[in-house]
Amino acid sequence: MTNLKTLAFGVAAICLTACTTVTNDMDMPKASVTQNGDQFTVSAPINSFSDFILIETQLGNVAPRVVDMDTVVADLAGYDAIFIGEAHGHAASHYVQSKIFSGLHAKYADMTLSMEQFERSQQGVVDDYLAGKIGEETLIHDGKAWPHYRSSYRPLVEFAKTNGLPVIASEIPGNMVSCIGERGPDFLNTLKGEPRSWAADKLHLEDGAYKDKYYAFLAAVPSHSVGGDESEAEKEKKRFYRYAAQVSRDDTMAESIANHMKANPGRKVMHIDGSFHSAGLLGTPERLEIRIPGVKMANVHPIIVDDPKNPTFNAKDVGEGQYLLLIYPVPKRFVQMKNISAFIARTKDKIDENRCVY
Repeated sequence: MTNLKTLAFGVAAICLTACTTVTNDMDMPKASVTQNGDQFTVSAPINSFSDFILIETQLGNVAPRVVDMDTVVADLAGYDAIFIGEAHGHAASHYVQSKIFSGLHAKYADMTLSMEQFERSQQGVVDDYLAGKIGEETLIHDGKAWPHYRSSYRPLVEFAKTNGLPVIASEIPGNMVSCIGERGPDFLNTLKGEPRSWAADKLHLEDGAYKDKYYAFLAAVPSHSVGGDESEAEKEKKRFYRYAAQVSRDDTMAESIANHMKANPGRKVMHIDGSFHSAGLLGTPERLEIRIPGVKMANVHPIIVDDPKNPTFNAKDVGEGQYLLLIYPVPKRFVQMKNISAFIARTKDKIDENRCVY
């Protein structure tokens, strides 16, 4: 999809704000989960943005139950690749990522952090920062860090740096994603030399559950829908190009993880990404499994609840991960259309940074 991540900070964020909230585990009350039809309700509230509730579902293979952080970490330590889906920019979501990573490292020292939030082209900058050759301001600028790096990702990167752990800059450059969204996957064949190495060698664009899910997303979110007076064939081409752009992210992240694991046998990787990329072990995880058959993978999936006093989730959610992270709802970003227009105008330059320039 064209500019999916750029639009996470722009137009798409208007429709797709998928943030996550954190609970202080020690303060989390004992709670139970009850089911009424397709809806599950947790007996304890989520009292604030700094609270969260962890639900074990094991991809729908066990009855949902409330668990604590220690239980989650102990289980996840048995996997080779651990995906932690996030709600971009939500403090609780990022807090839980940090707690899981430090907890995993305490149980298994040979760990690597993989991040969607740094592009492959900036791996050298990330490595220089971890080695102490540059400071954080240089990392943020030269490494093209996401706008909320300091509040969201600093704790993870600093933990890795302090403990001498590698960090994989796993993502395809955003302007390449834009080009694929505009020109289709054959755009990659026009790249030569080092830039070609910044994207996955092969994109897996076959029909399947992930493609169906992504097409449903396009149809449901107005800012991403394909419409107008074009022919159905032209609309389908646009949908496919956007899907190819989305998949270029998934395949590049999966390939980055796979290459690192193959070069470091026995090492575990924790990967953080927007929750769409790893929900249900589709997207990036399924493309990792293509590259390393039999790799043992787990996912933690965030859900922003509607009513924090009576947290609920749906039957369709239980298959999204081994664990669900229930978090506090975020406020509406906009109420009036004129404010949306003003936001787009003042963030245009940032969006243009990821336009297709090849």
